[in-house]
Amino acid sequence: MEKIMLFQKNANVVDANGQQVGSLERVVLNPESKLVTDLVIRTGTLFNKSDKVIPVELIAETTENQIVLSRKAGELESFPPFEERYLIDVDDDTDQKLVDAPPVVYGNPGFGPMVVPAPGEQFVTQIDQNIPHGTVAMKEGAKVITADGKHVGNVERVLADASMDQVTNLEISKGIFTKEWRLIPMKWVKSMGEDEVRLRVNEDSIDDE
Repeated sequence: MEKIMLFQKNANVVDANGQQVGSLERVVLNPESKLVTDLVIRTGTLFNKSDKVIPVELIAETTENQIVLSRKAGELESFPPFEERYLIDVDDDTDQKLVDAPPVVYGNPGFGPMVVPAPGEQFVTQIDQNIPHGTVAMKEGAKVITADGKHVGNVERVLADASMDQVTNLEISKGIFTKEWRLIPMKWVKSMGEDEVRLRVNEDSIDDE
């Protein structure tokens, strides 16, 4: 019998001892192969949040509203942050990164390093994501758009075959007070991005499912 992993939006993430360590923020997957590679887990308190990238092989099990890490996972602090911010001098042809300490908040040393540009210098912020090349960190809650341009719901769950870490279906919902639920097979998916999933079928196919 096929074992399914459920990645529910905002699911609680607990360690091997059952202690809550965070919540699910994003599912990292390859849009071509439909393989899940990592999860982005939000840790910390309201004013000190941190998003960590956890390889999917460190997931011991999942339930409807919970993700359990294996003992091999250890402390989440040892994993890389999802995003790192760098300052780039736009006048420097080498594109040298001037700051390697996320996050950078201008003018407030309590939250990040102070950077004082010399006269005439201009900086831009570059954001790098610590996920495998060719993958997308899809937000659960991403909009689902049909081939005829209709917004038919938002991603609530990602379902994957646990033996291969391959996504089989997306569960979507539509509505605020009274939600309608639909199961979207991956063969219907044309493309996937951080905020949006595009389908190769029209709205009528969703309603008939």
